[in-house]
Amino acid sequence: MAVGALLAPLQSNAANVLDTLNPAYYPPSQTGLRGSHEGANTHAHSMALDGKKNWGPHTALKEVYDLVVVGGGISGLAAAYFYQQQHGRDKKVLILDNHNDFGGHANRNEHTIDGETRLTYGGSQTLVDPLHSGKLVREMLSDIGIDLERFKTAYDAGFYKRHNLVAATYFNKSIFGEDKVVKHPFCNYPNYVEGIQTSTLSDEEAVQQTPLSGRGKQQLLRLLKGGLHAIDARGTDLQAYIRNHDYFDYLKNTLGVDDPDVLRMARNSGLDWGTTGTDLMTISAAMSCGAMGFTRKAVYDDANPYIHHFPDGNAGMARALVKKLIPQVAKGNNAEELVLAKFHYNELDKSTNTARIRLNSTVVNVRHAGKPKNSSEVRIHYIQNNKSYQVQGKGVVLACYNMIIPHIVPELPEKQATALSLQTKSPLQYTSVGLKNWRAMKELGIGLAMSPGNMHQAVLMDFPVKMGGYEFSDNPDSSCVIQMISCPFGDKVGAPRDEQFSDARYRMLGLRFEDYEDEIREHLGGMFPQDLFEFDRDVESITVNRWAHGYSVGGPGDSTRQGRQPFGRITIANSDSAAGADALTAVKMAARAVQELG
Repeated sequence: MAVGALLAPLQSNAANVLDTLNPAYYPPSQTGLRGSHEGANTHAHSMALDGKKNWGPHTALKEVYDLVVVGGGISGLAAAYFYQQQHGRDKKVLILDNHNDFGGHANRNEHTIDGETRLTYGGSQTLVDPLHSGKLVREMLSDIGIDLERFKTAYDAGFYKRHNLVAATYFNKSIFGEDKVVKHPFCNYPNYVEGIQTSTLSDEEAVQQTPLSGRGKQQLLRLLKGGLHAIDARGTDLQAYIRNHDYFDYLKNTLGVDDPDVLRMARNSGLDWGTTGTDLMTISAAMSCGAMGFTRKAVYDDANPYIHHFPDGNAGMARALVKKLIPQVAKGNNAEELVLAKFHYNELDKSTNTARIRLNSTVVNVRHAGKPKNSSEVRIHYIQNNKSYQVQGKGVVLACYNMIIPHIVPELPEKQATALSLQTKSPLQYTSVGLKNWRAMKELGIGLAMSPGNMHQAVLMDFPVKMGGYEFSDNPDSSCVIQMISCPFGDKVGAPRDEQFSDARYRMLGLRFEDYEDEIREHLGGMFPQDLFEFDRDVESITVNRWAHGYSVGGPGDSTRQGRQPFGRITIANSDSAAGADALTAVKMAARAVQELG
């Protein structure tokens, strides 16, 4: 009966029964809860958590596309781009996305402060190693108007030195007994901020300033001075040893660190660059992300400095892709000219477009019209505004969260469905806070503050990027946006990765905006002196970008490759399909998926 209801649509003669978006619709200016916002995952959770299969009768739109893309993030937009490049710009493409904006994790945040617009990112922030991304990706970047050389002058690496801003650590009163800022990061994380100043304090001086107990201070200094020379690897291949031994085991049993405050600092020292707490890392993984004790490490080579940020992060690339697909969406001839361009969202889903983007649309079923091996048509069923619709495509690229695919493609072979179900992602949260001034950051000399006792484990000045007429805040008396980053872990140290992710995800989505606001109030109020900062006076706006399924982590063994195999006229993209976690990997997976369709 459920299958019958799914396949027996209510016929419609309308070319498009969907309402045109209001011209005032503009998600980037929305504050409050974004990312995994209320309603974005309702239908997906009904499938995955409650097993819902029967969505009732649906309206079959008279819309047939050469390609339907499920997921409007970087990978989905790139798939539409590559398809039209390969088959012709006249080919009809529809992109469906469950969120209220395109770009996926490449989310643009706009804060209006005293009449001035401040831009920042709400997730995907940077083009990582673009010069190593391969010819195909670099040609795409050039074609959509992204000049990689431009970032060398757009990013002001001298900003931090000019204002004497260093990497510090904030110890909060509720965990460490007093509110204290020490100008030392105790880890390598700040090295990802090009140009940030290093501490003028020695390890010994910094440790003495911490609010740790005497025993804790001794252990922290031992950890900072420990190093791999402390490992007794006689008769053992040292490289094999560090690949196969746990970082926390090394801390506890090699260096003798058991102080809970020091272990808390160490656990949070990898942050989003490690996707998990360091309690789940090998020594090798901890070294690669610069965890505590491994702090003198270069991040990237000279040819690929970490400077390839648009003022709105990788939303700049998403907007350039959308502009290429739908030229009338905004004015501008290249990505730089699009930085301040107003995007007209009511142009995204016009019936006259060869490429269309349909937001707030959750795909719940994708099924071949016949046997997958022989079918030339795929039916895509989605929910928008609690109404059911169906469109048809000659091919489909699933550029969505890969773990949901077995729920929306019930025909998948069992082995492939199992492989996809083993994939996972770490929860992430990027909170941007609009401030009327940043005098407190300036007076304390903070460019970035590691905060191991808080929900947001790092607070930093936004990247100093000047591009397309947009200028970052270079005057502490002017408005700015600061970033607060949270990579939530489970409460139980050492618990399995998936268990920690599940616990953290559940806790994240259970919070109201007021809960986040209270946490931010306490965090900033404790870190900044009262004579320099007053929350109600100085904070203009807050945007909490929650990503319940954030960085791609991948599944065990070869499950990622097994899961992404083509299935009839359906192929699979997204960074998940590479177990990667960056925008350029997402682009590569899109190109592969389009090639597999032929």
